Amino acid sequence: MPVTCFIRYQIDPFQRAAFAEYAERWAAIIPRCGGALIGYFLPHEGTNDIAFALISFESLAEYELYRIRLTQDADGRANFEFAQSKKFVLREERTFLEGVKSTMQCGAAKSRSEHG
Repeated sequence: MPVTCFIRYQIDPFQRAAFAEYAERWAAIIPRCGGALIGYFLPHEGTNDIAFALISFESLAEYELYRIRLTQDADGRANFEFAQSKKFVLREERTFLEGVKSTMQCGAAKSRSEHG
């Protein structure tokens, strides 16, 4: 069963650029280690210290393998060390979600292309 790991970060709002750099580094590392990166999201309006990431996996077992690969990946380890040295991630929470298939990819762009 496919799952999406939803990561909620509490970040230091004064280190937004450092968090963005951290997120950009994951763009190459996550797919190499077996995750399907949906994206990282920085705060834009409202609360200024909450960011999110979404990463999909074919199963929880695949997620566990991914976590092992991350610990073995030199760039992955370096990115974790970057975050620890800069201290811009204050808290991190993970939730695993299952998509409701009939609702997936139902955005306005799809509707426009079907009617256009």
